[in-house]
Amino acid sequence: MYQGRRPLAKDCRCVCLCVYVAGWGWLRAAVNGTEISQCLVCIMDEVWRGEKVSRPGVEESVPLQKKPLKPWPKARYCTTACFSFIKHVLSRVGDDWYFLFILGVLMALISFAMDFTVVKLSKAHRWLYEQLDGNDILQYMSWIAYPVAMTTFSTIFSQCMSPQSGGSGIPELKTILTGVILKEYLTMKNFVAKVVGLTCSLAAGSTIFLGKVGPFVHISSMTATYLGGIRTTVTKDYENKSKRYEMLVAAAAVGVASCFGAPISGVLFSVEVMSSHFAVRNYWRGFFAATCGAFMFRLLSVFNNEQETIIALFKTKFKVDFPFDLPETFIFVILGIICGILSCVYLSCQRRLLGYIKRNAFIQNFMATEKAVYSGLMTLFLASITFPAGMGQFMASRLSMKELLSSLFDHRTWGELSHNATLDIHTRVDPDNLWIDWCHPTFTFYGTILFFLFMKFWMLILATTMPLPAGYFMPVLIYGAVIGRAVGEIVAFIFPNGIKSGGIFNPIIPGGYALAAAFSGAVTHTLSTALLVFELTGQIAHFLPVLLAVLVANAIAQKFQPSFYDGTIIVKKLPYLPKIRSCHIGSYSVTVEQFMNTSLKCLDQGYSYAEILQVISSSSNSVYPVVENAESKVLVGSVQRSELANFIKTQGEQKSHKEKLPLEEVEVNLSGMWHFDPITFQLSPSTSLHQAHKLFEFLDLQHTFVTTAGRVVGFVTRNELRKVVEDLANGRIPIKS
Repeated sequence: MYQGRRPLAKDCRCVCLCVYVAGWGWLRAAVNGTEISQCLVCIMDEVWRGEKVSRPGVEESVPLQKKPLKPWPKARYCTTACFSFIKHVLSRVGDDWYFLFILGVLMALISFAMDFTVVKLSKAHRWLYEQLDGNDILQYMSWIAYPVAMTTFSTIFSQCMSPQSGGSGIPELKTILTGVILKEYLTMKNFVAKVVGLTCSLAAGSTIFLGKVGPFVHISSMTATYLGGIRTTVTKDYENKSKRYEMLVAAAAVGVASCFGAPISGVLFSVEVMSSHFAVRNYWRGFFAATCGAFMFRLLSVFNNEQETIIALFKTKFKVDFPFDLPETFIFVILGIICGILSCVYLSCQRRLLGYIKRNAFIQNFMATEKAVYSGLMTLFLASITFPAGMGQFMASRLSMKELLSSLFDHRTWGELSHNATLDIHTRVDPDNLWIDWCHPTFTFYGTILFFLFMKFWMLILATTMPLPAGYFMPVLIYGAVIGRAVGEIVAFIFPNGIKSGGIFNPIIPGGYALAAAFSGAVTHTLSTALLVFELTGQIAHFLPVLLAVLVANAIAQKFQPSFYDGTIIVKKLPYLPKIRSCHIGSYSVTVEQFMNTSLKCLDQGYSYAEILQVISSSSNSVYPVVENAESKVLVGSVQRSELANFIKTQGEQKSHKEKLPLEEVEVNLSGMWHFDPITFQLSPSTSLHQAHKLFEFLDLQHTFVTTAGRVVGFVTRNELRKVVEDLANGRIPIKS
């Protein structure tokens, strides 16, 4: 019964066995006497070992253990169990949740660190300028040297690290989200160049009037791409195009939310700007990530003692019980019309200037080798104009971007304040009375506002030509707020006691007109800007009139001009599919037969090596249709050019070596290809342009074949679609060939 039991002489279990035998008496010992003998031998052996170790002058011989005991076994066990439990819970919840959480927190940390650095650098610049008060020459040198150094370094660093880091980045992201692969735009090298370059660009201050939103959306997308690669490596899951698209759209929402602490408008902005179509199932991803980013961004401001609690970035004191009267709604409509017309002029001028720079050979040669010099000279020119002791005193140039918005959202009427206060020009900016910088003693604030609108209009267009990381949304938002403030002050001047309603005079609030983000909405073709200003200010009293103004401005801008980002795509000639505008009435009669490409090379399944090689060498198509035979041309599949070249090379060499025939005489059968792509989508020659356009947009298609009764007659790519849309925009309707 006990013959197979292992002897216990090598461990302490022998003691337990002795107790066991003693407790149960000699009954167990009678069954098997060898057990007691083993225990006695074990005890005697332990005693002998103890005596041997305790002998003086004799060294202890400790054998090496294969698995040494580790300290704190209970703590290690509890820690391992906790990690296992967390891993189990996370795996059941889904990796999307904590992926989006990490993305939101990371972008909030990066945004806060960037803002913290920019504030410190801007304060140093202002302190240096104020310390040199009384010496105009030194003040001028300090005013221009600082932004010139910052923009020059930004251009040098970003262009050396990654030439693709210049500009906003949103036009390139829109192109990537359509399925086009743009190399180096979502790499970590571009990430570093964008972060450092954008920080230096923002540190230049309001001198060159640049923002943060566009590049930060690009930074967020690069972070999401990197985190997606890590997740794919850890989970061993295949990241398809759909998953990548969802995370990039969510990253765009996080980018906007981390800039302003506005999660709702961030999600809507990503839907309107970044994607041509949006799946409702992706809403929760955008909202969750944007909420995490916005909450963390606001929380960091509290921890840094910038705010006492989580409040709006631009707190206003508008009257909530009666913020506006009904007749003012028509004034907001007029404001929307003004902003819509000005946005069309701005977009047209900006796109024409960029196009001229692209076409001018001298400027292109200069920009190819001396981009940093171009940025430095442009900054020197703009900084000289905004020098506070010169023309800058008529443009409130001493105020930062945040101070400009805070002053424009002031609920008080500047006309009344200017009559009751002394308008002496102070050395330092008064944070409690920012409106004083808008009120020049001899120029009045009306002249200052009009001069600001005129000068900043073309200065902002010039600033968009600099090859450095910079955004352009915040400047147009401020520009629109200045337009709204001007209209509000004029209305307050015409109705000094307010508009009478129900026998009661209700005063005009000029700051409410500054909330009308109609200009920025018209420039970007978005409605989310209306919601953004209310998340920034924390009040929605003017929601309806502001939304009405944004709608009117959008209707005018979308009728006559592409958006700022679409215009940049057109100038840069990115492979992006433009929209068919509603004014192109002739587009509804255009069919695929009128613009399809008929010069295609077909591959017969029975082609030899020489025939396949001839087809490849005679054309540069990226995809070839595979047909049953050359006579019928019945489409059976397609093959990529790279895969076809690799296949015929390997198969041809193997058969040539095996059959001992020249390579040109080898029969290579295409049906043996394992990368044989079936035809999923086909177009008919009678398919309308709008239907083909929607298919390419929704399915992110790059090309598709045109068939008639199964017989291939042509193909359509994004190039053909883009060309016919551009022809329609120029008034040319394609004629059926």
